[in-house]
Amino acid sequence: MKLFAYILSAIYYLVFGLILVIFHLIQWVCFNVFGYQAHKKSVDILNFFLLKTLLFLGSGVRFENKFASQLKKNTTYIIVANHQSMYDIPPIIWYLRKLHPKFISKKELGKGIPSISYNLRHGGSVLIDRKDPRQSLTAIKEFSNYLNKTKHSAVIFPEGTRSRTGKPKAFSPNGLLMLFKNCPDAEILPVTINNSWKLQRYGSFPLGIGVGVNIKVQEPIPIKDRDPKELLQLVEEAVTKDIVNK
Repeated sequence: MKLFAYILSAIYYLVFGLILVIFHLIQWVCFNVFGYQAHKKSVDILNFFLLKTLLFLGSGVRFENKFASQLKKNTTYIIVANHQSMYDIPPIIWYLRKLHPKFISKKELGKGIPSISYNLRHGGSVLIDRKDPRQSLTAIKEFSNYLNKTKHSAVIFPEGTRSRTGKPKAFSPNGLLMLFKNCPDAEILPVTINNSWKLQRYGSFPLGIGVGVNIKVQEPIPIKDRDPKELLQLVEEAVTKDIVNK
């Protein structure tokens, strides 16, 4: 089985890398010639294709959103999810594309990766230095102002780093509290991710094969008129209640 994983992973990375290179150029043209909307559309399509590349591994994503009809237009959502692998990101961008999701990401991802780094720098996301709490909180505050103005949404993985076993880590409160404080009219959209860690069970190579990733959107939670500390606990419970590996 692991021999097949090596073969399929090599094919997967070849296709994955080709898509990133092609869409890097597409993004550049869309952003510099046609502006934000065209650039966003190119990013959406990029992530659709990145999702489909999982088929080369015999894997796929099941995305469950029973609350889609409750999601409001012109409303900022703070999408809070557990974090198991880099493969958590394309499904969120594609399936929640109507919310214009923007990421709070470590600054190291802002350079060196075709398509991904370009989108993080130019698509409205924020890059933070996790070794510099002051810079991080200042950047998140500025990011909050951007969200309030545009009504776009934020994606935050409050565990900070990926869980390599699927078992959830404790949430770091600082980034969430800053968003709660500065985006009081936003709503929280908890998201539970299962099994994506299995794609990297052996590390980056080979990748796991035959993995069924499950992503479930939980009921939205308004921020307004709630105690921040109680809200933190409520959100963490909503995200982690359906995680399989506890």
